[in-house]
Amino acid sequence: MSKKSANPKISSLNDLLAVAYQIEIDAVERYNVLADQMETHNNPELVKIFRDLARAEGLHGEEIRRLAGDFDVVNHARQIAEFGGESPEEAALDSAHYLMTPWHALQLCLAGEKRALAYFSYIVETATDPKVKAMAAELVEEEAEHVNLVNRLLGKYPPPSDSWADDLDPPASPE
Repeated sequence: MSKKSANPKISSLNDLLAVAYQIEIDAVERYNVLADQMETHNNPELVKIFRDLARAEGLHGEEIRRLAGDFDVVNHARQIAEFGGESPEEAALDSAHYLMTPWHALQLCLAGEKRALAYFSYIVETATDPKVKAMAAELVEEEAEHVNLVNRLLGKYPPPSDSWADDLDPPASPE
């Protein structure tokens, strides 16, 4: 049975691990969608960036699966980890543009990492179970590291000019 809510209820360490796992998997799926879109628009640099981001999030998901041990975190995530909208780390599709640059892609990533950081920080603040609080604090540290990493990566790419989205030959829509 699937529960829809604004945020999944975290009642146990297994709930937290399942939700953390699902957040990573949702990010993987979204980055792959964005990579596919960039492939369609012949933007190979962003295809690579989004595939790399998807791979990194997938590794984080696998880390969480290992942390869960014998507990079936994947199945539990399917049961409880629905956010009723986008999960915290999913890149916003409405902010994507076929002419976006690596700087834009990393801004999407940064926003997701910050939302995940805020989400797990909220759990640390509100959890009553010491195990949940401790694991959420570890997830906060990990997400803070991700925010710092993305900020460092952003330093490699200058912000685009104001005319970055100008396209003298926009794609034609089939009639």
